[in-house]
Amino acid sequence: MSETIVLAYSGGLDTSVALRWLAEEYGAEVVALLVDVGQGVDREAVTARATAAGAADVVVVDAKEELAREFVLPVLQAGALYEGRYPLVSALSRPLIARHLVAVAREAGATAVAHGCTGKGNDQVRFETAVAALAPDLAVRAPVRDWGMTREQEIAYAERHGIEVPVKRGAAYSIDQNLWGRSIEAGPLEDPWTAPPEEAYALTLSPERAFHAPQEVEIELEAGVPVAVDGEELGLVELIGRAAALAGAHGVGRIDMIENRLVGIKSREVYETPAAALLLTAYAGVEELVCDRDLAHMKAELAARYATLVYNGLWYSPLRAALDAFMAQTTAAVTGTERVTLYRGSCAIAGRRADSALYDHGLATYEEGDSFQHGAAAGFIHIWSLPSKTWSAAERSREAAPA
Repeated sequence: MSETIVLAYSGGLDTSVALRWLAEEYGAEVVALLVDVGQGVDREAVTARATAAGAADVVVVDAKEELAREFVLPVLQAGALYEGRYPLVSALSRPLIARHLVAVAREAGATAVAHGCTGKGNDQVRFETAVAALAPDLAVRAPVRDWGMTREQEIAYAERHGIEVPVKRGAAYSIDQNLWGRSIEAGPLEDPWTAPPEEAYALTLSPERAFHAPQEVEIELEAGVPVAVDGEELGLVELIGRAAALAGAHGVGRIDMIENRLVGIKSREVYETPAAALLLTAYAGVEELVCDRDLAHMKAELAARYATLVYNGLWYSPLRAALDAFMAQTTAAVTGTERVTLYRGSCAIAGRRADSALYDHGLATYEEGDSFQHGAAAGFIHIWSLPSKTWSAAERSREAAPA
């Protein structure tokens, strides 16, 4: 009886070739699993391509709502940005796809799952670490990592086996997309001195071509969840799409960074994250009104740790679960409205209000109505600076003592 392998299938070059390769090398029945995370899927075309490549079965799962609720929302609420810039686009879809890989493998009685990642990327780690956490008994095949084919050899393999793929010789970029954004790498981007060609972008207009007038957008949040744009209530998936369209039209959300990969190399990565740029700005604007000072400072430290954890493929880990519990404490009070100005590539806070704001005008103002007890400051500073004064006196005494 032949082995059954469930392959995380995208319909692109790598996974289409991998599908046929797995069937031939392992004599396996390959189930192609396509998980729709908002990348823009032509289901009929992809299903036909997988079948033509030799899939024993094709399973298509709509996981956009799962991605939005269970993966994007926690990262938004944490304010997690890897190396302070990257909002974890691909890093969020991989553990979700892995979860569905395991579920389909169980249903199909498969002994292994497979992915189409290379040997020097982050995604191989994310897939395999997630599967190890969810189903340690399943084997994981990595055909693209194992076969050592170049891109041109893959294209030749596809042509030789009559596999239609949406990539032809000379095509430049490697692209991954979901509803939270889009990553672009390879081709001319491998030279860090070269500016990203405009043709690489699809979700954002260049600032030069963006709308000539600024636009204000209001984002409403309830207990840390974005619920409305400009007064219109929307489901989370639809709201993320609306945010992406609004910000993208103003050239907002382009990121060009030299990223430190988990596998130890530096990589030039270009991202388009218009929805993330707008919603992270809106969330932070409301949160800073309601979050206690010490809690806010600790959250900023843990947000960086959270981002690194997710980037490194440890979504299914006790530490992330514990950090989620901490983040939930900061989320409950984040109810309010943020007004954001979009203009020529910039996304700036214009105003914010919150139901449980800790901002007190009487304490903050320098004008009439000032309720701050200025006279208390002298005693506070005396006590606060007492350790510094004591230390300084001791140091001076030590320096003045004869040798």
